Amino acid sequence: MSLRNVLTIVFLLVCGTGLFFIFNSSVSEGKVDADKQYRNYFNEHYKIFAVDIPDTFSFAGEKMPLHVHDVKERWDRELMVNTYWQSQSLLMFKRANRWFPVIEPILAEEGVPDDFKYLSVAESGLSNVVSPAKAVGFWQFLKGTAQEYDLEVREGVDERYNVELATRAACAYLKECKEKYGSWTMAAAAYNFGQRNLDKQLSRQEVDNYYDLLLNEETARYIFRVSAYKEILSHPAKYGFHFRPNDLYRPYRTETVKVDTSITDMAAFARSFGINYKNLKILNPWLRDNVLSNPRGKEYLIKIPSENEDGFRNAED
Repeated sequence: MSLRNVLTIVFLLVCGTGLFFIFNSSVSEGKVDADKQYRNYFNEHYKIFAVDIPDTFSFAGEKMPLHVHDVKERWDRELMVNTYWQSQSLLMFKRANRWFPVIEPILAEEGVPDDFKYLSVAESGLSNVVSPAKAVGFWQFLKGTAQEYDLEVREGVDERYNVELATRAACAYLKECKEKYGSWTMAAAAYNFGQRNLDKQLSRQEVDNYYDLLLNEETARYIFRVSAYKEILSHPAKYGFHFRPNDLYRPYRTETVKVDTSITDMAAFARSFGINYKNLKILNPWLRDNVLSNPRGKEYLIKIPSENEDGFRNAED
């Protein structure tokens, strides 16, 4: 190859490399400009605001002492956490539309303040969950406590999963605590912490008010979590939540069948009422097996869909 050709190739390579760097620099500068514009737009239009704290607030008719610094800050924390955990809070709106109509009349019948429906939200998210400690259901009963308050817990039957019966058991416990401690706020704290643990702290700290107690983090947050659900679920638009009626889960429309014998085949039992095994268990989650032994002839109330309830049809129908 001649010297002239070698010099030509070197010249073209140098020029090409220069053009590449010029082009790449231009692209990079354009990307920087676009990123800057995006950040400016984002910063201008996406804003997160602190939550306005109500000047006064009452739980179960008992005033929260918001003039106390740590009380106000703990209340602020739970309002903020549950406002900006939007997916969870939206789910609570949906579930509350289904289950509050079940819980509210029982609380009223039992003489327990309506605000305690929000305790079931804080306990379980209005679902039949099982905690790491093996507490079960909407109201999170341990087995021994459930049986103490007349809920049946045995193989094949666990009435902690029965929302109506568990709500009545929770009412009995709460009324007992209200009688013992003198306030509904303390009754709610005892529900979370246990009476024995609460008694120990009351004696150690020589106070008798929930807001004056130094407690473990869970119980220290508990009344404020329950109260935050009350505030947010009662005033959705104030906290930025918007939904249409059809977005909410509607209550189940059911009828009751009385059963005082054993059921040897739960799937066949379900089919006799025109539903499948899955939907029978959705309506009666306290039935924990595919059979129901009933040697003593106890009367059980089993729910089936009403005639005008079409939400429990088989998928292929």
